[in-house]
Amino acid sequence: MLKSLNTAATGMKAQQTNMDVISNNIANSSTTGFKKARAEFEDLIYNTEKEPGARTGENSVAPNGVQVGLGVKTAAVQKDFDQGSSKVTKNPFDMEIQGSGFLPVQLPSGQIAYTRDGSFKKAPDGRLVDKNGHALQPEIVIPPDAAGVEIAPDGQVSIISGTNTNPQVVGQVQLVNFVNPAGLKNIGKNMFVPSPASGLPQQGVPGDNGLGQIAQGQLETSNVNIVDEMVNMITAQRAYETNSKVIQASDQMLQQMNNLR
Repeated sequence: MLKSLNTAATGMKAQQTNMDVISNNIANSSTTGFKKARAEFEDLIYNTEKEPGARTGENSVAPNGVQVGLGVKTAAVQKDFDQGSSKVTKNPFDMEIQGSGFLPVQLPSGQIAYTRDGSFKKAPDGRLVDKNGHALQPEIVIPPDAAGVEIAPDGQVSIISGTNTNPQVVGQVQLVNFVNPAGLKNIGKNMFVPSPASGLPQQGVPGDNGLGQIAQGQLETSNVNIVDEMVNMITAQRAYETNSKVIQASDQMLQQMNNLR
């Protein structure tokens, strides 16, 4: 059988994965704090018919060998953590991370997850929670008589209550960073959990040790560029189409061999 059949099939499969990644980027172009991804590929093993540098005579060697590649595979799907654009919401509990870092939230299982989505709400008990009810960690409780809330760039949360015009500190927003954020595991709902590739979480005050600062009343939008994704989609589509043409051409060659008399 012609090797080109399987080789082109691996190319089609790789472009299917590429298209899956692109479609997920486009689908989440309006998702708060979403980080786009890109598929990365690597070639498969080679069928070596003649080793490079093989001896061809008593005092001579082949300058290059005969190696035929056997296709491609998806090596990784790389997350791009470039900063998204800012969107002003004027919601006092919305927080944008301007720079590196993640906001920690507690899952129902007790596990801590990390997110770039800073759209928080005040729960009935006064705690700051995300849209799925996961509490910000460490917990920050806003008293019911709070007339105003201020979140400073360093994450300090202050309120004004009743007739007292002096701000009262009620909590401190902490940010967490990782040695390799691209190694975090996506679990959906705009959240990540650590993996052996990401390293251990490193928690600190916003603005310290390379962590970003907090901007109150703003959110970070997705960093997906629709024009770039459309170009990537066309490229993937054409590569898929070309690989299918290779399969058709290989099939025609096999047909010609079968028709030999």
